[in-house]
Amino acid sequence: MFSCSYMIAAEQKARTTYDNILRLADDPDVKDAIRFLRQRELVHFQRFGDTKRTK
Repeated sequence: MFSCSYMIAAEQKARTTYDNILRLADDPDVKDAIRFLRQRELVHFQRFGDTKRTK
């Protein structure tokens, strides 16, 4: 099983990737989908952080 720190790092990397895509994308539908995925990564990051603090 992966450590929580590893999962948090993966979520941060994904969020950075989505930010980079958003800067380059022109299509509003693509941007909407990427924003949704980025928001999901933020929620995951928060949940993993909560889990790490409770252990």
